[in-house]
Amino acid sequence: MLEANNTFFGVEESNDMLKTKVTYIISDIDKALAFEWIADHLNKEKFDLNFILLNNGNSKLEDFLNEHKISVERINIHSKKDWPSVWLRLFFYFKRQKPDIIHCHLFTANILGLSAAKMARVKHRIYTRHHSDYHFRYFSKGVKWDKLCNYLATAIIAPSGAVKKVLTEMESVPEAKIQLIHHGFDLAYFSNVSDGLHQKLRDQYNLSNKSPVIGVISRFTELKGIQYIIPAFQKLLIGYPNALLLLFNARGDYEKQINSLLETLPKGSFYSVPFEQELAAIYSLFDIFVQVSVDTNIEAFGQTYVEALAAGVPSIFTLAGIAPDFIINGENAVVVPFKDAHAIYNGMIHILQDRTFSDQMIQKGKKDVYAQFAISKMISALENLYMKIYVVK
Repeated sequence: MLEANNTFFGVEESNDMLKTKVTYIISDIDKALAFEWIADHLNKEKFDLNFILLNNGNSKLEDFLNEHKISVERINIHSKKDWPSVWLRLFFYFKRQKPDIIHCHLFTANILGLSAAKMARVKHRIYTRHHSDYHFRYFSKGVKWDKLCNYLATAIIAPSGAVKKVLTEMESVPEAKIQLIHHGFDLAYFSNVSDGLHQKLRDQYNLSNKSPVIGVISRFTELKGIQYIIPAFQKLLIGYPNALLLLFNARGDYEKQINSLLETLPKGSFYSVPFEQELAAIYSLFDIFVQVSVDTNIEAFGQTYVEALAAGVPSIFTLAGIAPDFIINGENAVVVPFKDAHAIYNGMIHILQDRTFSDQMIQKGKKDVYAQFAISKMISALENLYMKIYVVK
C-alpha cells in the first residue's frame, strides 16, 4: 500500500498550498459575534481565512481578529467619495493575494468587493444577503445596487426563506444561485450567564426589582413595531402595576414617535437604553420577550428570534424574517398578527397566567433552536458550500 503524502510528481507541497483561500470583506461593523464565531470555528486545516474590514476606524471585530492572530486588513472608508480608492485597493489586493473565494457581507462590501473581485478574475464570489425587501420599501435607488450584486455574485447566501423569496420573486435570481444557510449561534452564550453579570445588569436596569419585566431589543424604527408594544404594555400595567418595560438598542429614525408614546407611560415603568455591550446577558432580565416586526419580508433574519429562545425567555413574535421557518404558535412562542397591540397584550397575559404553558414553550423553544441554529450547523454548511464551489486543488 502506498503511503499518503503531500507530494505531486515528487515535489512536496506545503499545507498552505492545499488550503482553500477564503477572504471575507465586511463593511460598517464594530462588534460582531457571528464573525468571531466563524473565525474561531472554520476548519483551519482546510481553509486559509482572512478578513478585509471596510470601516471608519478601528473596531472590536478588528481587535478580536488581531488578538486571535487571524489575518485582517482594514481599509478606512468615510463616505462614498472614498469608494474609487477603496475599490482600487481591493482590486490590487485580490490580484496580489489571489483568493480562491471571496465572501462579502453588507451593502458597501457587496458592491465594492464583488465588482473588484470580478475585475481581478476571482472565480468564486459569494455574498450573504443581510437585508430583505428594505430597498423596495424605503430606498428604491438601492434596488439597482442589489441587482448588480446579484449579477456579480456566483453564489448568494439567503439566511431565511423570506430573503430567498425576495431574491427569486422580486429580483428574478435563479434558484440555483441561492444557498439557504441559516445564521448559526454559540447558543450556550445566551443561557450560561454568570450570577455576577446577571446581578450587575439587574442593579443597573431594575434596581427596584420590578416584575414582570417585558423585554424589547430593537432599533427605534417603524418596521420593528415597537409602537404596538407600548400600548399593549400600558394595558398590562392595569393588572400588573409593578411591571417594567426594558427597551434596548433604543435609537433610530422613528425615535421621536416612539418616545412620544413612552411619555404616556407612568414614570419609572420603562427604561430606554441606546447601547448595551452585554446584550446576550440582558435576556436573563426578561420575563417575556417581544419582537413584532410589521411584515413578513421586512426582516432578513432577526437574530433575537433565536437568541431569546436560546436564553429560555417565553416570547411573543410576529412571523417575520426567520420566524416563519421554525416558529409554531403555542409550541415554541406566542405568534400574534402584524400591527396588533391587543393581541400582544393577550399574549403577555397568557404567558403570565399559565406557567405550565410558559414552561412548555421554553423547553420546546430551546430544543428547536439547538436543532436548527447551532454554530456547528452553519459552519458545516459554509464549509460544504466552499468545498462544493471550489474543487480541491
